[in-house]
Amino acid sequence: MNPLIALTLGATLLACVLVIAGVHVYLAGRAQRAALIARLASDGAPEPAGRRRRFPGVDRRLRGTALGRRIERKLAVTGLDLTPPGEFFVYMLMSVAGIWLLAASFLAPFFGPVAGLVGVWAAGAFLDWQRARRTERFINQLPELARILANATQAGLALRTAIAMAAEELEAPAGEELARVADRLAVGHSIEESLGEIAERLPSRELVVLVSTLVLSARAGGALVGSLRNLTVTLEQRKETRREIRTQLSQVTVTAYLVPAIGLGSLLLVNLMMPGALDRMTGAFLGQSAVLVALGLFTLGFVLIRRLSKIDV
Repeated sequence: MNPLIALTLGATLLACVLVIAGVHVYLAGRAQRAALIARLASDGAPEPAGRRRRFPGVDRRLRGTALGRRIERKLAVTGLDLTPPGEFFVYMLMSVAGIWLLAASFLAPFFGPVAGLVGVWAAGAFLDWQRARRTERFINQLPELARILANATQAGLALRTAIAMAAEELEAPAGEELARVADRLAVGHSIEESLGEIAERLPSRELVVLVSTLVLSARAGGALVGSLRNLTVTLEQRKETRREIRTQLSQVTVTAYLVPAIGLGSLLLVNLMMPGALDRMTGAFLGQSAVLVALGLFTLGFVLIRRLSKIDV
């Protein structure tokens, strides 16, 4: 055999072996990485008893994207059972598809994509609403939290021990957040870093004041018990003020949601009285433009009413 041919065959065979070995190593590393991500996710957010994790394949692929990481960060502060971002993403797609089909069936095919976009926006708004709701519940527990910390500190307990005790006595979400702080303190994190994480997860002025009081006391010393007693009274007063404001603005809040509901009801009424009217109207560019402008005005009204009714205390 010609030496050149033998050398070529040998080099080709060696290249094939190296390619096969490289592919094998790549697939093994990818499988190990996916297993590690799944194990860390299950350790960081334990599933409820008797509940099986759904859509693991979608979840593994989604966690490696910016969208998946963003959904995971939002889900972490909502307190929902939908811990894996893949599960929420699949449910969102199913809901958007259902809304698309309903809008296209009851109104007109033109409203299908519009309803799909509204469904995607509604999914993000739902997560924001859950976060705001959990933050509100946490703010309502702050007076009791400050009282427990003051009593424990007055009894001679260290601040770390007082936080761990408060985590056991308080219900969710304060109990869960303080348990996370106690775990971070147990592995060597500073009080400022551990409490600052709560302020980032559940932002509020009341929590910032409480965290600042605890951090300054731990750093420079001082009358922590007296500060916490005064802070408890202040938090109770702010809690009552927020409740009164929310009661006074309840009618405005209902109005904000009635504005788009009236627009949707008008479309359904028109299509009911004149079957096929929406199909004919959205079949032309002028009709489509008019519908989009009307939807934009309804959305603008909703946003303006919500913005005007938002009062920071």
